[in-house]
Amino acid sequence: MSKRVRIGLIGAGANTRLKHIPGFRTIDGVELTGVVNRSRESSEAVAAEFGIPKVYDTWQQLIADPEIDAVCIGTWPNTHCELACAALEAGKHVLTEARMARNLAEARQMLQASRKHPKLIAQIVPSPMGLISGQYVEQLIKGHFIGDLREIVVLGVTSQFWDYSQPLHWRQDAEIVGNNILSLGILQETLQRWAPAPVQVFAQTELFEPTRPLPEESRFAQATVPDSVQILAELQGGVRVIYHFSGVVLFGPGLQIHFYGSRGTVKVHFIDGEERLYAARSEDSELKEIQIPLEDRGAWHVESDFIASIRGEKKVTLTDFASGVKYMEFLEAVARSAEANEPVSLPLE
Repeated sequence: MSKRVRIGLIGAGANTRLKHIPGFRTIDGVELTGVVNRSRESSEAVAAEFGIPKVYDTWQQLIADPEIDAVCIGTWPNTHCELACAALEAGKHVLTEARMARNLAEARQMLQASRKHPKLIAQIVPSPMGLISGQYVEQLIKGHFIGDLREIVVLGVTSQFWDYSQPLHWRQDAEIVGNNILSLGILQETLQRWAPAPVQVFAQTELFEPTRPLPEESRFAQATVPDSVQILAELQGGVRVIYHFSGVVLFGPGLQIHFYGSRGTVKVHFIDGEERLYAARSEDSELKEIQIPLEDRGAWHVESDFIASIRGEKKVTLTDFASGVKYMEFLEAVARSAEANEPVSLPLE
């Protein structure tokens, strides 16, 4: 019989409802025991919808409950550090939504808390980009399909924030997201699974559409997160990377990662939850779409991986707190470089 694991939900937003709750409910021996959302009313609504027996007035009450074994944090990045550290200190396993935290200092605090409690599982919801193609892309790169890796291009170019008449989004508020700009963190996490670690970055940022309406307050507010980022980076071994991220480009290329080597090219396109892989070598006349064999295709297994790790059946690989600190360090370096208008070396002090 599977070891029983009782889950407490802190925050029940879209990803928790669409992914985490259904995922946990399919696992034998897992119970969704309690929930706390923004208000008592919304907490009770979630509990009624999903048959969760306990509702709390505060997250502190949920974490203190001895009938909770593990906590799933589905809140915004500005709360992740406090909630995760408190849950670990209370003896709870932690699965926290990405991005890991607002900045490197918070991420390192979370990592320190997890190392203080090594018997507890501390996991971050991984970047979904690359979950399908990840193993196959890794085989192509490490198997020298493209020869020696020379250059990488990372694109996250959309019209997400092009329309300045739309209300201020929480992702445009630096108090909430910190250094997490657009989809930079999510694609950097994906890239670090496949490529060497960065040793230097040189970044510039711009905020083209700074003013947004706040309809609930009948006023306008300032966006405080850049909507355009360009980065030049060097990785270990001399690999060069060009990053282009923007939320204010019409008909842009979307989300892609390109790998250019001495013998060929691999491109991965991320489109509405699908991943398309293109590749060619020097003897080919053009890039061709590659159909990933079924045995090499990955999928979303976040909730089952978390429970399996709690039960001692496997270790966390996507994504542990140490990996989260790596991409948070990159985002910190980008922020420092853009502010100082000069290159920043990694690792950071």
